[in-house]
Amino acid sequence: MPVPARLPSWAWTSGLTVGAIAAVTVLAVQADKGPHPTASSAKPSSSVSAQPTPTASAPARVPDGSGTGRRIVYSLGEKRVWMVDASEATRRTFTVWPGTVSPDPGSYTISSRNEATTGSDGVQIEHIMYFAAQDGVSVAFSNAVDGSSPPPAASGGKTGGVRMKKADGTALWAFGTVGTTVAVVR
Repeated sequence: MPVPARLPSWAWTSGLTVGAIAAVTVLAVQADKGPHPTASSAKPSSSVSAQPTPTASAPARVPDGSGTGRRIVYSLGEKRVWMVDASEATRRTFTVWPGTVSPDPGSYTISSRNEATTGSDGVQIEHIMYFAAQDGVSVAFSNAVDGSSPPPAASGGKTGGVRMKKADGTALWAFGTVGTTVAVVR
């Protein structure tokens, strides 16, 4: 009786790879048809909040002393961020909710980025861009995945997250790559 021919190892590897790609494609299509998370539709309360609320009004110009060239400018006093391009044009500006720990004024760079994690306050966050450390706390820009604003910090808690609205976080994530200058001003 004749012995059947064996398939070469490259044929097995190719077959398994094609099968895995097909399985991942089927799962991706199924996931795309499922429910997608959305921001909370809860109405803001009429009570006074202990946290400042970002506003839509924007100062006309970038603060003096923030440097030149393509950069992110973060004003501690105005609780505002500007995205400035190489031609000195402001591409976007928005208000933020700072944590309890702020960096000293100066020039920093985005040292690392993390797409998503849980913040030190237990909130799911995304678009995390680390640029400074102060008092042993990392300072980073981020936004809450569900679009919420952060609650007031617990007494004695140290948080270095500079939170923003979801749309602003997405825009800053696209603008602020590793090595981008972050100018912190008073």
